[in-house]
Amino acid sequence: MVNRKCSIRSSVWLQKHFKDQYTKEARRQKLRSRSWFKLEAIDQVESLFSTGMTVVDLGSAPGGWALYVKNKIGITGRIIACDMLSMRSIDGVDFLRGDCSDPNFFKELCMWIDQRKVHIVLSDMAPNVTGISIIDVSQSMHLGNVALDICRNILMCGGAFLVKVFQGKGLDKYLCDVHSLFNIVKIRKPDASRAQSSEVYIVAKERK
Repeated sequence: MVNRKCSIRSSVWLQKHFKDQYTKEARRQKLRSRSWFKLEAIDQVESLFSTGMTVVDLGSAPGGWALYVKNKIGITGRIIACDMLSMRSIDGVDFLRGDCSDPNFFKELCMWIDQRKVHIVLSDMAPNVTGISIIDVSQSMHLGNVALDICRNILMCGGAFLVKVFQGKGLDKYLCDVHSLFNIVKIRKPDASRAQSSEVYIVAKERK
């Protein structure tokens, strides 16, 4: 019975997904994912990227954000995309496969950036959603903390951080932790983020 319910829920989600205007537009433009439009909307307001930046993209697969960033930072910029899942290669984008919460992964990432500081850390990481809010929110907060820990170690002074988290228990504390590291912190929910989704994006600027 449980499997049948999950199957029905997945089928309904897929039907909505493929009818979604942003999914259709992503397919029409031959983009990697609809998440392109989320980052584009946030960037239009926040002006996150400029030519020559070094950017780390956590939870990058299938590559929607990496493709967007590549077009913004130009050939003099560098983007390192990271994910546990494989990602089809993108010209001009370095891809590091691994678990972002693994200390060995972090050591390898530091080698890839040559021990230098980066301009922006992005995190679109999300847990495998169970449909049980308390579990999904907790796992999302864990991934948010993983991304924030990486920021503490590789983000330059004055740098920026963009992270996706689920609204729920722990969000207020997480915002306080982000505030402790940045001068400017905002919450954004772009139009491409489904209304029924609990996801929000935290934009943090001017690392202290």
